Amino acid sequence: MSFSIRKIFLFAVIAVFFAGCTRTYNYGVYESVPTYGKPKTSKAVHRATMKPYTINGRTYYPTVVSVGTVYRGVASWYGRDFHGRKTSNGEYYNMHALTAAHKTLPMNTMVKVTNLNNGRSVVVRINDRGPFVKNRIIDLSYAAAKRIGMDRVGTAPVIVEVLGFDSTISRLAGTKQEVMISEFAVQIGSFRRIQGAEITKERYSLVDGRYRAVIKKFYFEGAPLYRVWLKGFKSEAEARDFINRGEFPGAFIVRE
Repeated sequence: MSFSIRKIFLFAVIAVFFAGCTRTYNYGVYESVPTYGKPKTSKAVHRATMKPYTINGRTYYPTVVSVGTVYRGVASWYGRDFHGRKTSNGEYYNMHALTAAHKTLPMNTMVKVTNLNNGRSVVVRINDRGPFVKNRIIDLSYAAAKRIGMDRVGTAPVIVEVLGFDSTISRLAGTKQEVMISEFAVQIGSFRRIQGAEITKERYSLVDGRYRAVIKKFYFEGAPLYRVWLKGFKSEAEARDFINRGEFPGAFIVRE
């Protein structure tokens, strides 16, 4: 092999090596990946995401929250630079999915984010950690930010309300952060007026001969909020399969 050919070969090897290296962003080290999606999860993965971690000299302590918990602060969003890269729970970030990053909420927590500038809301699932910027409480995906009209302005004052937990969350046995699973239900509607909830409950009083509709009363911003849940699911998998049928768009799993 001539000297010139050896030089070309050496440069090619170096280029391939650096192309495969990971890149470091504000949210940690992300691997370069060709596609995005949700890989297989495990109890070990969920336990790892509940451990304390330190960013820029500050330690954060992920903790369990209750349905109905409300936070108020500033939201931001992140998009194309992170698209297709791994999130903190091992998934691949999809800027077109309705997800978000939060510093301490358990992974797969479902939250409703309301833009206080215009009143628009979106429901997202937590699958990443961040934002690590002072006074910001949640980092939305591009799709979620666009849904509430903050994709162009970058940030907005918001209210974040905990609605429930997605079907992929696992019990974290043996830790103080344990998410106790007592019963699974599926939320199919949410109403400010009791009449709307009662109509929905009556319409779906018994689904498939075994799932019964109930009304759960919560308070949001000082006013009642009536949620309609379907109960009677014997397992998380059963509730997830029911949702995947697509009969109730926007439905998600809740736990009592």
